Amino acid sequence: MLDVGWQELFVIAVITIIVVGPKEIPRVLRTVTLWIRKIKDMAREFQSSIDDIAREAELDDIKKQLSEAKDFDIEHELENAIDPTGEVTKTIHDLKEPLDDVKSVAEDAANSTVEPPEAESEEKPAALPDASRATGA
Repeated sequence: MLDVGWQELFVIAVITIIVVGPKEIPRVLRTVTLWIRKIKDMAREFQSSIDDIAREAELDDIKKQLSEAKDFDIEHELENAIDPTGEVTKTIHDLKEPLDDVKSVAEDAANSTVEPPEAESEEKPAALPDASRATGA
């Protein structure tokens, strides 16, 4: 990480002993480690806040995509894809009117000519081939 070898550490230790003195080294080391911990905590907090900002930005993108999906009109999009000029729709509407007329005439005719079912005649229909012979039973 810092690429500090044993020679550099030895030089730092000698300078620390000369400048601080051997009696104060434990107190200085505690102070240095305290500052290092504080710096690491600040870096961790900074990283977590950056992660939160990134997560919120992603959530905003997802919210935007969901709102676009909610406003998506599939019927309109399909109509534009299949029949952009509207000719097919017009043809269907032109055919629907005569078909509705024919349907209403047929329903009127069916309703007016409904007769009660005739009594079954006593005659039996022509004999059908024996099903047992056909199946081999």
